[in-house]
Amino acid sequence: MKKLSYLYSILFVLVACSTDETQTNNETSDTATTQANKLGVGVSANDLLSDVNFSSLVVEVVYVDGFEPSQTAVNNFVAFLENRIYKPNGITVLKRAITSPGQSSYTNEDIILIEDTNRTQYNNENQIAVWAFFADAESANNTDAGVVLGTAYRNTSFVIYQETIEQLSSGTITNTTSILETTVITHEFGHILGLTNLGSPLQSNHEDGGHPKHCDVESCLMFWQAETGNGVMNMISGGSAPQLDAQCIADLQANGGK
Repeated sequence: MKKLSYLYSILFVLVACSTDETQTNNETSDTATTQANKLGVGVSANDLLSDVNFSSLVVEVVYVDGFEPSQTAVNNFVAFLENRIYKPNGITVLKRAITSPGQSSYTNEDIILIEDTNRTQYNNENQIAVWAFFADAESANNTDAGVVLGTAYRNTSFVIYQETIEQLSSGTITNTTSILETTVITHEFGHILGLTNLGSPLQSNHEDGGHPKHCDVESCLMFWQAETGNGVMNMISGGSAPQLDAQCIADLQANGGK
């Protein structure tokens, strides 16, 4: 049976989140443990938000040498998680570097292969695991109209195109890179938590009809203009990453979150 992996990407210039259907040949032979981390985006929203099935979370942050995310962005991500999810036994971040695959760009299939080759943390009896990869090259989905900054592509997996983020924030004020990193990381994880209408059911009518799976509140982290070049930079111009609006928070709370 085909497995659907919905890909939600941060893009700049007027390009919306992309979706795709991907299948890897080795998935059918994986154990039940690894299979639980190879489902569609939003499928594990309740497991991540609540402590019903998993009382702790481990985030496996893997980056290519030279493209480590800032500690500020990692700290901001953990704070975001602590504010939104119930994990009474704690949230752990495991961070390590890998050698560059030596590619000038990455397809979605390349990213999946890197995860399948390097991921070590999977769900166990009490702990749910998340994979985050920080890449040293651009997405192969970039076009003249826009570039991809990040993609949530499985229920517990996302990629951040760190090289592209650093290029976009180059020459700006010193803390812009960490703010942009925080924005992209938390936006992509918002999709993994089921936003908007992607696994965490809507509690009010706030999905943007013109930009599905995004909030229609302009100041919200999940607003589609966070995915435009001018849009994302304008959203962080105040010196901080955008936050979830009250309607998105209500969706998460109704699905087991804080």
